[in-house]
Amino acid sequence: MKHFKPAVAELLGTFALVFFSAGAVLSDQLFEAGLGSLGLAAVSGTVVSCMIYGLGEISGAHINPAVSFAFALSGRFPWKKVPVYIIAQLLGSAMASLSLSALLTETGIAGETRPHTGLWSAFILEAIFTFFLMLVIIAVSTGAKEKGIIAGMAIGLVVFIEVAMGGALTGASMNPARSFGPDLVLMDFNYFYLYLLGPLVGASLAVGAWKIIKPKP
Repeated sequence: MKHFKPAVAELLGTFALVFFSAGAVLSDQLFEAGLGSLGLAAVSGTVVSCMIYGLGEISGAHINPAVSFAFALSGRFPWKKVPVYIIAQLLGSAMASLSLSALLTETGIAGETRPHTGLWSAFILEAIFTFFLMLVIIAVSTGAKEKGIIAGMAIGLVVFIEVAMGGALTGASMNPARSFGPDLVLMDFNYFYLYLLGPLVGASLAVGAWKIIKPKP
């Protein structure tokens, strides 16, 4: 039971991330909402910031399996909690995408992330995006918790920058859960490995880089 509240927080946070990020893509594609690259980036960055402010004290607002994995790798988060967090994150993503699919039926799209470059390029781009995202997260977080004014603003801005630049290239997922839900709805996991391995590699490298450059206590 002690893991129940953090797990629910991760589920709700990831639901919000996928629902609004993927939903913004759908709104732009289906109804010509006029968001464009900057609008989609603003939605993604803002929802991440809001979840950090709202849920950071409860679960740390990881809302990303790569972040939970990297925090454990850094020694800030117990490995035994990682499966609980990842299951909650994937479930939240699935629920968000299924909700969008039920509300916007027969569209043939789900706000999915897809590579528009070569596969190797997409993998490297996702790794680089996640590297810098995790580097900022680990620098501004307290322990394994993303919380506080600085964390919410800094992390949200990094997401905004990376989605604005990389959305047209790979979808700028940086998060296996962000890609999982839409792929589940479409039953198309042909590219999921890119959005699983790229973020995991990038986040892991960020932990190593932070150990080298972090200020001495």
